[in-house]
Amino acid sequence: MTYIWLIVTFFIYSILPTSFIRIFSFRIQKRVKRGVALTFDDGPDPMYTPQLLDLLKKYNVKATFFVVGWKAKKYPHLIKRMKEEGHTIGLHHYYHTSNWLLPPFFTQWELERSARIIEQITGVPPVYYRPPWGHINIWMLFMQKKYKIVMWTYILGDWNATLGVDRLYERLRNSIEDGAIIVLHDSGSTFGADEHAPANMLQALERLFQHVNVKWVNLNEE
Repeated sequence: MTYIWLIVTFFIYSILPTSFIRIFSFRIQKRVKRGVALTFDDGPDPMYTPQLLDLLKKYNVKATFFVVGWKAKKYPHLIKRMKEEGHTIGLHHYYHTSNWLLPPFFTQWELERSARIIEQITGVPPVYYRPPWGHINIWMLFMQKKYKIVMWTYILGDWNATLGVDRLYERLRNSIEDGAIIVLHDSGSTFGADEHAPANMLQALERLFQHVNVKWVNLNEE
């Protein structure tokens, strides 16, 4: 009976609110009003984030970065550069921990600690939040007034290096539609990701910028 109650509790705390919020888009953002929003998770990364920022600057594209708190603390110069170059900076937890595994206090701690670090670096408190893996727990229903939860229209699997540049490019092209929010990753150090997968992302993204004319927006602009 103990195991049954644990399963029921986990379902109510984690699976049910995640399914409800995703299916009904309850107080979350999955699209923008116009244009296409590029978003990048899991950084900043000392190798790939500078290359990505160079690429975005080269093509005058503004994006949104959902950053991991301890990485922001370790690489504040990259966070400063994001802000200086007109990108939006949002939260992606302090340790990239799934909300399914976090009790309420730790969910709040991950967010608040990361938010303080970003505000200390940029002088601006973050307002956008993307939960790692899109996992939500019931406690977050009470936190949605403080942070705007941003999910996605398309998540392309770019963390998998075996996808390759050509297939990722085709997925990117097929995801271009007015109002879409696209998820990519500028770090491969997260559990389940391939370390050098962002190299493929950078090549596919530059090819996209060269061949597709799109109005790119960050979340602060939409």
